[in-house]
Amino acid sequence: MVTRRLVDDAGLAVIEAAPDAFIVVDLEGSIVVVNSQAEAMFGYPRDELIGSTIEKLIPERFTSNHLKHRSEFVENPHARPMGVDIELFALRNDGSEFPVEISLSPLPVDDETLVVAAIRDVTERRRTEQLFRGLLEAAPDAIVIVDADGIITLMNAQSESMFGYQRSELIGSPIEVLVPGRFSGDHAGHRTRYSEDPAPRAMGIGLELFAVRKDGTELPVEISLSPFHTETGLLVTAAIRDVTERRRVEEESKGAKLEAERANLAKSDFLSRMSHELRTPLNAILGFGQLLEMERLTNRQEESLHQIMKAGRHLLELIDEVLDISRIEAGRLPMSPEPVAVESALSEAVQLVVPLARQRSIVFEERQGCTGKYLLADRQRLRQVLLNLLSNAVKYNKTGGSIVIDCEEVPGPQIRISIRDTGPGIPEELQERIFLPFDRLGADDSEIQGTGLGLPLSRGLIETMGGTLTVLSSDAEGSTFSFSLPMVEGPEAGVEEILSGETQGAGSTKEWTLLYIEDNMSNLKLIERVLELRPNVKMLSAMQGNIGLDLAHQHVPNMILLDLHLPDIQGEEVLARLRSDPATREIPVVIITADATPGQVQRLIASGAAAYLTKPLNVSQFLELLDELLVDAEF
Repeated sequence: MVTRRLVDDAGLAVIEAAPDAFIVVDLEGSIVVVNSQAEAMFGYPRDELIGSTIEKLIPERFTSNHLKHRSEFVENPHARPMGVDIELFALRNDGSEFPVEISLSPLPVDDETLVVAAIRDVTERRRTEQLFRGLLEAAPDAIVIVDADGIITLMNAQSESMFGYQRSELIGSPIEVLVPGRFSGDHAGHRTRYSEDPAPRAMGIGLELFAVRKDGTELPVEISLSPFHTETGLLVTAAIRDVTERRRVEEESKGAKLEAERANLAKSDFLSRMSHELRTPLNAILGFGQLLEMERLTNRQEESLHQIMKAGRHLLELIDEVLDISRIEAGRLPMSPEPVAVESALSEAVQLVVPLARQRSIVFEERQGCTGKYLLADRQRLRQVLLNLLSNAVKYNKTGGSIVIDCEEVPGPQIRISIRDTGPGIPEELQERIFLPFDRLGADDSEIQGTGLGLPLSRGLIETMGGTLTVLSSDAEGSTFSFSLPMVEGPEAGVEEILSGETQGAGSTKEWTLLYIEDNMSNLKLIERVLELRPNVKMLSAMQGNIGLDLAHQHVPNMILLDLHLPDIQGEEVLARLRSDPATREIPVVIITADATPGQVQRLIASGAAAYLTKPLNVSQFLELLDELLVDAEF
């Protein structure tokens, strides 16, 4: 009768069309209706289920409890939604068990009450949840998941260990329980704003964050945030890392560095003061001694005076040597100043960065006031400064921008060279920071490559050559870097002496390009002189590894000479990058170094070096290798 009334009712059609398995039972637990999804789920034909008790579909170990729960439900029938955190299992015809979620709904029919059970197989979901929980527990960081209201919904064992709470104490609590009291008021506002526009936030983005343990102690942390949307709303995963030990090491390192700098400054100051204090009495000793040399003395007196003057001059030499050590520790580099044609130096440097500028459609405007002027500078160091400033003007420019170079005479007399770009500019409060080593004003996270050493080095070189380097910039109006050096008359015209020696290969009409990556000026000048024997070989030079890589990629030279000890990156890394870049992979790379360790020679040859030469350089051997490699490159 019951089944007939339901069949006649449109509700049976609805049950049959439902995506979940539906089973209707009476208050005695007898099955009166099933849908096709129930047949498929449990593996029974419909006729075999109808008339059986519902316990037929329940694992035996749960049967007694189920009878109890069913009796309680009969006494107080009420709707129970699906997924109420009760772990339920069902039994198939083949005896296998599977996890389910069940909703119950009382259904009055005439003078009877039936119960409609909607059953959902959650096997796959449970498997996914277990995988998720496994990953959560395996994470090295503390993981806390909160909802849009900031309520903790899930956490891993690392969170318990870090904060000293049991999970049961934290789940259901607001996240502010882990935030120090002095920050908790603002934290709720930050959380609300984040929920309005959720986005991933990487760990360690420069924010100084703190958390609080159950015992009230605070700890410095780094936190990454990852939002994800669920059926119940927004959830946010916070990965929390305790950085107490790292901060301690950083502070100790910073303290040690400051102490070393203070000690170095104190030593330099001591040497300077001692020099002054020693020179003052020595001035009197040597001065009066020279006066005595003008007097008529006995042979014995002359011999005694000679010993005094000899010891005095030796003492003066020792003082000068001590001062030289002080200058080296202060970063005072030796220079070889000479008159340098401004227009020639600029043209050479511009040509080196033109390929990089073309990639971004950046143009160089006509230079003004540079023709016919000479300044006093170390030629190689000046080229290094120009190359760095021009490279920066390209890298930090806007696509399609321009670069303007101006030269003008200023009091001194000096020549001031200005390089102006059309980039975004540098805020005034940050301008002095660009001359601090390694400070790139946050550009480390950008695609612009660099080390933060170029500008500090350039300023040091200009100041050592007797000039100044400054910057003038503002937001959205570009930047102008200017330096001034002493102006001099041009060199007298003359014919330079031609090197004598081997001339093999000099008759070749093919033009070659050789790139030498080396930070020692004497070594660079030596190769320049040697290459005068090969006038068809043009040499490019770079005193830093990163600049050398840029030049190699832009100009694709026929051969590269590489030193292993460079100021920014090691030569071995330069070789690896050259070999991994398709544009430079086939260029022969010759190592030139003072390190002749057999194991290192074999390792670098195996890493792709074409040859390994040691210093002091054998010029004949070098020329033979140069001719051999360049001839091979021609074919």
